[in-house]
Amino acid sequence: MSTPSLAPSLRTARRIVVKIGSALVVDPATAAPRAEWLASVAADVARLRKHGAEVVLVSSGSIALARHQLGLTRRALRLEEKQAAAAVGQIRLAGAWEHALGAHGMTAAQVLLTLEDSEDRRRYLNARETLKTLLNLGCVPVINENDTVATAEIRFGDNDRLAARVAEMIEADALILLSDIDGLYTADPRRDPHARHLPVVERVTEEIMAMGGDPPPGYSSGGMRTKLIAARIATGAGCAMAIAIGKENNPLSAMLDGARSTWFLPAPEGRSARKSWIAGSLAPHGRLVVDDGAAKALAEGSSLLPAGVRDVQGEFDRGDAVSIRALDGRELARGLSAYDAESARRIAGRRSAEIEAILGWRGRDVIIHRDDMVLV
Repeated sequence: MSTPSLAPSLRTARRIVVKIGSALVVDPATAAPRAEWLASVAADVARLRKHGAEVVLVSSGSIALARHQLGLTRRALRLEEKQAAAAVGQIRLAGAWEHALGAHGMTAAQVLLTLEDSEDRRRYLNARETLKTLLNLGCVPVINENDTVATAEIRFGDNDRLAARVAEMIEADALILLSDIDGLYTADPRRDPHARHLPVVERVTEEIMAMGGDPPPGYSSGGMRTKLIAARIATGAGCAMAIAIGKENNPLSAMLDGARSTWFLPAPEGRSARKSWIAGSLAPHGRLVVDDGAAKALAEGSSLLPAGVRDVQGEFDRGDAVSIRALDGRELARGLSAYDAESARRIAGRRSAEIEAILGWRGRDVIIHRDDMVLV
């Protein structure tokens, strides 16, 4: 734990993921979206974007929005009933966000993910590139777990962890978990009058994890423990995370204006952890032999373009690890290939502008992006 002066700031974050639970999105009395509250969050997003930040929303609420409509309110739902409710409610949820964001001239983009999308390398790369492209196009991605197809065995189970995975995926600077409490306490403040609020947590230790409890009943499938698990994921990837109260209007503006919250500091080694994984843990499936110009560009921090590749050796799929070698055989780097071996062979030595004509489809301009590469 640390002092408040060391806390990160939402003002300086350039890429922000905001997680919003069902209890904040859905009015429990009417089972309808909380339109005024959603409009206030959209205004907050517009404010952040005006100051140069990119914002991604991870929003629950699809099942809760459909339960009354489908008459599924009197008992716990079976998996297939949750999937059916999600199919109905997701339309309402996406529409509510489209309306709220559209009022500020922002384009909402619906993205549904499952756990496998973050665990499988190729699907991970697909999801990451889709999200980054949406951000580059000025959209506000609105993400939810794909409950219509996720099974009990593969689902995230709560959107706290999903949001942390998304923050890791897009290399966000800050993850904000909007909650019904203004942060982490040493004990449950509803039960222990001596519980102390923790403004900053330096590292998520076992002592910190012990402060989490069981998930609460009701719409939410989360709870403080899942938030702490999310903190481990996010901070381990170099992303700061905050737990902040979200019940009132304009919760993000309140944070900007100094509202109390708990910030979890990013691990100092977080940004390099993924590249260490690429360098040391992945056995290369193939080799890319590059010319001297490409070798020099890689050493200066550039991505690997097709034009610099002289030979493609081995068999590999998109997302597999490959070794990048100089003409004399020295290993220069390792990285995750944006193309399979056959496609890489066809575009090797060619300009990026020619890729679509050669392959018949438009892929990435690089064979390995610098974010997916580590020099060795």
